Amino acid sequence: MTGAHEIAIERLFDAPVDAVWRAWTEHLEEWWAPAPWTTRVIEQDLRAGGRSVIDMRGPDGEGGPMSGIFLEVTPNERIVFTNAIDADWNPATPQPVSIVGFFELTPEGDKTRYRAGARHWTAEAMEQHRAMGFEQGWGICADQLEAVAKRLAHTHA
Repeated sequence: MTGAHEIAIERLFDAPVDAVWRAWTEHLEEWWAPAPWTTRVIEQDLRAGGRSVIDMRGPDGEGGPMSGIFLEVTPNERIVFTNAIDADWNPATPQPVSIVGFFELTPEGDKTRYRAGARHWTAEAMEQHRAMGFEQGWGICADQLEAVAKRLAHTHA
């Protein structure tokens, strides 16, 4: 999956795909926001057309709810979402950057190739997202996701 105006990060996680999938789908609050930010899941309907609402908060209380819908959910392989429309198929409240986001998981032996990114309507929007710290922020979240997946792989929790 590649697209115009896309920025992405890629990592090789030291955890199997099923553990990464469980970390993503069952433990999102533990890794979604770069620490010390926190995440609270309000709604997470993991299916195409399902609604996602999370509340991200910074250490000084900044932030707030973010919502969107899932466009594709293929277990152990891919999650695609957008914050550009809501669960009723209406244009969403304008976001700082509207995206089509994706998370892809590919097994490589007992490890997982993780690719996460965002596609933008314009090159300008992509550069704005990059300037907001996309690579750093999503990279921190990827490291946090891998830590949760490794724990799950070793504890089967």
